[in-house]
Amino acid sequence: MTNVAITGASGSVGREAIEAFDDAAVDVNLELFSHSETEDLDTDTLEIAEREQFVDALEGQDVLIHLAANPDPRAEWEELSGPNVEGAYNALEAAAINDLERVVFASSNHAVNMTNTVSPIRPESTVGTPDIVRPDDAMDPDTYYGATKVFGEAMGHYYAKRHGIDVVNLRIGWLLSEDELEQEVADRDGSGERYARAMWLSPGDCQRIVRDAATATLDSTPTTAHGISDNSERFLSLSETMLELGYRPQDDSADVLD
Repeated sequence: MTNVAITGASGSVGREAIEAFDDAAVDVNLELFSHSETEDLDTDTLEIAEREQFVDALEGQDVLIHLAANPDPRAEWEELSGPNVEGAYNALEAAAINDLERVVFASSNHAVNMTNTVSPIRPESTVGTPDIVRPDDAMDPDTYYGATKVFGEAMGHYYAKRHGIDVVNLRIGWLLSEDELEQEVADRDGSGERYARAMWLSPGDCQRIVRDAATATLDSTPTTAHGISDNSERFLSLSETMLELGYRPQDDSADVLD
């Protein structure tokens, strides 16, 4: 039995993460944490900026999928520093204290997206001919939010090397249902549509990439993975993620929109 803790379990990615283990081949016990109580999901409350709470929460766990954060790419620093900086440190420190085997850190495409945005004030936009971004390329945050994810990836690198934890920095794209994707594209200009087409992560592929990040045997740690669907117009490279994690995305935004 593998004990897997999920923070941010009541969020959109968290709910797909729960679904990811419903039919998992491995025997998994889930421990779910959220910032506040939810009526439709049985979770324990956890303030991730409180280190001792986090340490206590991970007692007896084997794997942490750390999704909890302020997810707003337009948020100001004061809104981000607690959950995204202190929270990331607390997650990894609590994992080390409790001798966890693996941490999957929810990073973001915004950690590497400045060059490919139309404007720094439009993080959810893409230029006409974006540069291909590979997992090992230099960091290129497009916002304060993106910079906090760079911090989290760097801390993951430190804890992997210093404490021997398997760390997967998972750069998540844009999780949307097919209906939500169609609506977002209908409401956006050309640069916004290009971003949606490139960054779409379908619910099914979200489940696949989270499960693979938590369970795949790693050739090296830390490893960086791109969490998007097999979009024809993507610029985040998927080859490395498919090789390292065995990820096999099955959806393409072009099949939904064209």
